[in-house]
Amino acid sequence: MIRTLVERFPRALAAGACVAALLTGPALAEPENDYPTEARADYIFGCMAANGQSRESLSRCSCSLDALASLLPYDKYVQASTVLSIRQGIGQRTAQFKTTKVFDDQVADLRRAQAEAEIRCYRGGT
Repeated sequence: MIRTLVERFPRALAAGACVAALLTGPALAEPENDYPTEARADYIFGCMAANGQSRESLSRCSCSLDALASLLPYDKYVQASTVLSIRQGIGQRTAQFKTTKVFDDQVADLRRAQAEAEIRCYRGGT
């Protein structure tokens, strides 16, 4: 009985190591771009509305989104987009979004990522 346990222990240890490797490996790693499908579709529809409803436009808009997602995590994209949306409003409540450096920095990060995406996908070719 003791010999059976000793013989099985290395197998159990190896199996445990495999499970640990799977749990810590790429399968559970943070996704390279974490933009949900609905946000991706919304971005591409808006991009195509601004750039034409063609196959080439679809390709370039998809490229642009992939480039943007590789440069800016989704939560930062949402924050900057929200600030931009609020800045379009008028009144005293929107003033802090127009004059606060933190919000300026968030928008600047988005603008830089958009500029890089444009260079990659529209000026550098697809």
